[in-house]
Amino acid sequence: MNTRVDAYDIKAAVLHAADGPFVIEDCRIEAPRAGEILVRIVAAGVCHTDAVVRHRDIPTPLPLVLGHEGAGVVEAVGAGVRKVTPGDHVVLTVNSCGQCEPCLCGHPSICHSVFPLNFGGSRPDGSHALSLAGQPLNDQFFGQSSFATKAIAQERNVIKVPKSAPLELLGPLGCGVQTGAGAVLTALKVRSGESLAVFGSGAVGLSAVMAARVVGATTIIAVDLVQARLELARELGATHVIDGREGDAATRIRQITGAGVHYALDTTGNMKVIRDAIDALRMGGTCGVVGASAPQAELSLPMTPFMSQSKCVRGIVEGDAVPDVLIPQLVALHQQGRFPFDRLCRFYDFTQINQAVKDSEQGVTVKPILRMPV
Repeated sequence: MNTRVDAYDIKAAVLHAADGPFVIEDCRIEAPRAGEILVRIVAAGVCHTDAVVRHRDIPTPLPLVLGHEGAGVVEAVGAGVRKVTPGDHVVLTVNSCGQCEPCLCGHPSICHSVFPLNFGGSRPDGSHALSLAGQPLNDQFFGQSSFATKAIAQERNVIKVPKSAPLELLGPLGCGVQTGAGAVLTALKVRSGESLAVFGSGAVGLSAVMAARVVGATTIIAVDLVQARLELARELGATHVIDGREGDAATRIRQITGAGVHYALDTTGNMKVIRDAIDALRMGGTCGVVGASAPQAELSLPMTPFMSQSKCVRGIVEGDAVPDVLIPQLVALHQQGRFPFDRLCRFYDFTQINQAVKDSEQGVTVKPILRMPV
């Protein structure tokens, strides 16, 4: 007897209008096609990029189901899938094609197809896995749209994790935590004995602080405007903290280090803060920029000092990491007690999604995680 199911009833948080609320609605999701994986979402992190899309700073088609830090259990796989099987625990991350030069060289976050695959609102062929009231619903946000009780993901952006790890906690490893930790471990390659200044102590910045501690950086400086976050940064590994409201952060960093830091990381996307981060570098230092800013924002630098001091500024997306490598490493470090990113997290019921988003934007919660109904 044929028992194949063609579609499933789910709950999904639908964004209908720019700056509007998320509305939890009854939707349908297709069974996985070839190369796809159906995941029962256990929990999903709320990330700054969700807010950026909601505010239309990145144009995506509406109505849309967001969510790109999903974690859950594989329920079904499409033809040809070998990476996971039903029952596996997985974290969902950024999607990529796996065929272009950056992907083949280990840089999937700058895949040539990264924008259509992650922000296009559909599969590459224009079809949708989700529907609402019988009409196609824009989906496949970061190849997942995990603000839902089930999601269709791709073999490329599903990462298998051990069942011994706390699955409901792991979603943020797929984006925010990966971005901060990967910036330190993979992109900047901070080494033991070196120095790092992190501007912004949100989920990304604090993940960078914890990663710097893991590799043995001896001077780790956190800069923020919120005292509670600076206190948390110190607890998580910062050797020094600077309240950005109390004067020139770059000067204070040079006072702490003597010559400036080897590396600086901006997580704010604020042009003035990025200038401070560059000014805080020693000669030959590198500043990584991970904070999203308005598309029209421009960075201005005095070129002669910048050139003569041999400084470097580089953009970093998703930590420039290979998620299949980095995410299991971060899970292992957390299980060993060396990467306590759970300290950043607060859980909300799925029905509290709008409160979770508000708390994230107002800085009340560093990393909200939505628990899906059982």
